[in-house]
Amino acid sequence: MSLLVVGLSHRSAPVSVLERASLAADTQAKLLQDTLAAEPATEAAVLATCNRIELYADVDKFHAGVAELSTLLAQHSGVGLEELTPYLYVHYEDRAVHHLFSVACGLDSMVVGEGQILGQIKDALARGQELHTAGRLLNDLFQQALRVGKRAHSETGIDRAGQSLVTFGLQQLAAGADPALWAGGKRALVIGAGSMSSLAAATLARTGVAEIVVANRTRARADRLVEILQQGDDTAVRARAVEMSAVGDELTRADIVVSCTGSTGLVLTADALADALGVTLDAAPEAPVVTAATPAPDDVDQHAAWVENGSTASAAYAGPVTAPRRVTVPAQSTGPVRLALLDLAMPRDIDGAAHRIAGVRLVDIESLAEASADAPMAADVDRVRTIVSDEVAAFGAAQRAAHVAPTVVALRTMAADVVAGEIARLDGRLPDLDEKQRAEITQTVRRVVDKLLHAPTVRVKQLASEPGGAGYADALRELFDLDPQTVAAVSRADLNDPNRGRS
Repeated sequence: MSLLVVGLSHRSAPVSVLERASLAADTQAKLLQDTLAAEPATEAAVLATCNRIELYADVDKFHAGVAELSTLLAQHSGVGLEELTPYLYVHYEDRAVHHLFSVACGLDSMVVGEGQILGQIKDALARGQELHTAGRLLNDLFQQALRVGKRAHSETGIDRAGQSLVTFGLQQLAAGADPALWAGGKRALVIGAGSMSSLAAATLARTGVAEIVVANRTRARADRLVEILQQGDDTAVRARAVEMSAVGDELTRADIVVSCTGSTGLVLTADALADALGVTLDAAPEAPVVTAATPAPDDVDQHAAWVENGSTASAAYAGPVTAPRRVTVPAQSTGPVRLALLDLAMPRDIDGAAHRIAGVRLVDIESLAEASADAPMAADVDRVRTIVSDEVAAFGAAQRAAHVAPTVVALRTMAADVVAGEIARLDGRLPDLDEKQRAEITQTVRRVVDKLLHAPTVRVKQLASEPGGAGYADALRELFDLDPQTVAAVSRADLNDPNRGRS
């Protein structure tokens, strides 16, 4: 196993860089195909969310793999390699497994403990399977990550350590008030009908809004989301779907807007919002100045170490620096809130200049990152970390044992062929044996061979599961003069099993 992950997230890069580096679905597919075509990689999967972009690969060379994956990320994200490199982190082999398992448990999320990442990991695996870029290693890895994440949520209170991004965003909009009391009776507009928008609509419905309007470029998906909302037993919300062209009109009636689309441009401009409210766009208020210092890694390896040591990049981190920087933070407009905006998209859907509109409160990914930076960690987090460490060890042992399995199968196949050949010779030398006698002899020979092979094959599996045990498969092949092509054929047959990798 030579698992490598190269990526960037809200912990290592400012929102402005994540925003520019976001990957559309077709770009992700092209990235996977190009990664597989690259010399160091034999498998690939990409995990792309609003908070992270990570490229996983099975590589045969570490340094060449890091260089190739970094270059591919830069090429497909549109952010130059020189600019992107300071924000990249690198994890290899067991550290890469540990990283993905931590991500799956919500330990690396902007809001610790949120569970939506499990659906995003599942989507990443499905994409790799559909494009045939995820082979044995990544199928096993992502399937196990899903199981580890589910275990963490079922066996601990990690959910209490934080809320979903939607819930956390609504809490920020409520500005200290009870979100249920704040949102009760309000009219909400949800733009988008994907997984995040659907979660937002469901959360709003449970919070007690009076009406939810869903706008989406594909009307059928908006209709489907409305149907789901109206079928909920625990809510009595009114819901209806509209075309995207009706968003301007709906803004004039909405109290809350949540937007999360896959658009590469702005969905709501500041001018459109000002027009909907019948106000003019105020001049930008004077912004406070914050002084912050962030360690500046000199290269990818140092950067990886920096991230692994637990440092969190501030939303204002803008590249290698050695001195404190002055960071301009947009100021919110003052006065009563007429329209509350929650932008969960990356890149952003809502113009940041909406901050300057009188009566508008805007919460976006960047402000959520700032608000969650100092969130208290629950005691359950330590229990989840223990689960992750145990699961990483178990996964490594299983992968090492799996490496020797094809060799063991090939050995037993060779032994079976030897038995079959000797029984055939016996038939030629003793043609008068009846069926009962022949069956008894055959069974006896097979038992002798099985007993002779049992101890060494069991022991080699045990040894192979231990760190450094990968060489036992090679030793077994040499001792029994096994044909490498036969072993490879067993591996391919196992990999092509239609039931493999399904949960």
